[in-house]
This record gives sequence, C-alpha cells and structure tokens, in this order.
Amino acid sequence: MRKRELKNMEWGLPIVAVILSIIGLIALFSATQETEFDEFKKQIIWIVVSIVAMIVVMCIDYEVLTKISPFFYGLFIILLIGVLFTEPINGASSWFNIGMFSFQPGEFAKIFVILFLAYVISKIQARNKSEINRPTRLLLILLVLAVPVLLIIKEPDYGTAMAYIVGFLVMLFTAGIDKKYIIGSLILVVIAVPLVYNFILPEHAKQRIDIFLNPESDPRGAGYNILQSKLAIGAGGLTGMGLLKGNQTQLGFLYPKTTDFIYSVIGEELGFIVAGLIIILYVYFITKIIYVAKTAKDDIGSLIASGIAGIFIFHVLENIGMVMGLLPITGVPLPFISYGRKFNDNKLYISRNITKY
Repeated sequence: MRKRELKNMEWGLPIVAVILSIIGLIALFSATQETEFDEFKKQIIWIVVSIVAMIVVMCIDYEVLTKISPFFYGLFIILLIGVLFTEPINGASSWFNIGMFSFQPGEFAKIFVILFLAYVISKIQARNKSEINRPTRLLLILLVLAVPVLLIIKEPDYGTAMAYIVGFLVMLFTAGIDKKYIIGSLILVVIAVPLVYNFILPEHAKQRIDIFLNPESDPRGAGYNILQSKLAIGAGGLTGMGLLKGNQTQLGFLYPKTTDFIYSVIGEELGFIVAGLIIILYVYFITKIIYVAKTAKDDIGSLIASGIAGIFIFHVLENIGMVMGLLPITGVPLPFISYGRKFNDNKLYISRNITKY
C-alpha cells in the first residue's frame, strides 16, 4: 500500500471498530463464564483473523473487487439456494455446518451484493447519470437485489433481508434517484404494510410484531426475552451493576445474551455511560462512512460506501432498538460486539428459565 493511500485513509474507522470489538469482548467475558468462556475465547480468535483479513482487503483496490463481484454474486446466489436444503435451526435454514465451522452465506453475500449493485449502477450511469431513473434500468437494478433478498426471505431471515433493502435504498439515494420514485415507494409501503401483515407474514412473524406492541400479553412465552432485556437495561442504572454481577445476565434469564441481547448485558453490567458511549461510537463510525461516500474519487466508491453505511445503520438501529423494546425482535446482531455464532437451543433454554419464577 502506498504512503499516500495510508495518509488519506480514514483511520477513525478501524480504530472505532477495534474499540467496539474490545467492549464486545469485555461483555462476552462476563456473559460466558458459565460455559468456561468458550465463546469469549473463540471470539478472540476470530477478531485476530478478521484484523488480518481487513489488512489484506485494504491492500486491494476496490475497483478490482468490483470487477470480480459478478462472479462472487453468482457464487453466493448458488450458496443461498443450497442453504435452503440444510436442516432448519429454530425454523430457519440459514447455516452451512462444516465440522466445527458454521457458515451463513446471507451475511457474507452482503458484501458482494453491494459491490455488484455498485458495478451495475455505475455501468448504467456511465454516460448519463439520469439513466437510473428510466424504468427499465431501475427494474434491472431491482432484479439484482430481488434475487438474494427473496432467497433470504425463503429461509426465512427477515432481519438480514431488511439489511439488504436498507443498504440498497441508501445506494439509490446516492445515485440520484428521482423524488417521484421515493414518494411513490413511501405510498406503496403505507398500502402494503397492512396487506403484508394480514395475508403474507407467517404466524411467528406476526407474533413478534404483536409482542413488540404488547410484550406483557405473554410474559412467560413470546414476550419473555424482551421483558428480561428491558429489566436488565433498567437495572444497570448510570454505572452498571458491575462486571460478572448482573442479575439477569448471570442468573440465566437473559437469552441469547452473547448475540442478539449483548447490548442488554452491557446496559446491565456496565451501565448507561458505557451503553451511551457505544451509541456515540456508532454514530461517529457511520458518519465517517458517509463522509467517505461523499468524498470518494469516483461513483463506484461512493456507492459502495453508501451501501455499507446503510447496512450498518440498519443493524445498529434494529439491534439496539429491539433490546429496548422500541422495535420488533428480528435476530439482527450488533456489529463488532455480538458473538458471531448461532444458538440451537433457544426454546429449551427459555422454558428451563421460566421454571425459576
């Protein structure tokens, strides 16, 4: 990597990512003492691997990655089809199990779908930026997104599908989509939401929305996790109950505490100050990505950064919002902080803890 590129790099991004990862490790250390810190140890290994991967990718020009993105887009479409034939975990076929290694193609595909969308949009706008507003061109771009999103919905994994859609919408905004499409989409959403809820969503998805609106209606069933999460965050106060001392965390009432509800662990044991600091760090991180998008040397770079910003915006808002009861639970992890692995015994674990009342 040339010295000029190192000088122009936004060093705030990797620094914040490392800080958030360290906070995540601290929370995982506390949340995994009952399993002899198994997930904590594995997370350290994967953070080291990720840092090495980050350095390698930093040395590759994103234009090169964009050019090879059609190949990887096709590869991950095949993987997303293949994962539908795997054994469901908690009702969703989202993972490949290869020995001790678990692989979720929907997560890795995010990167290459963003790259391929940037490639397609930039090709369409090569001669005229307003080309994106032609219905045929817009339909082509929508098709690129629709294929992976529909496959992910089929798994089903609505949270991951929404991350794709939000990233895509931010990219369209950056590309200069006409306001008439934005207004039309908003009207369509308003009309579609009640129709989707009543006629398309499966019962478990409807239940999540109903519980989000009124978790107290089923405190020992579907509303159990969110109520425990809110209790944990509220009990933390300003400075927290102390590491390894959180009641909901250490007594097993909070689950899954290393993935979806890791922010609840932080709120209970480290308190509002640390939990608030995390939000500030995320705001800084996302703002910097948007700044990169605005100052990129070309349209492809701007589009890639915009898509990545959109995905982070969704993950942060959805995860923190759901653990505080402000948004429905979708199983979306918190970037850099959540443990990167699935859990298979969700229903068993909940039923076991209900007996403690």
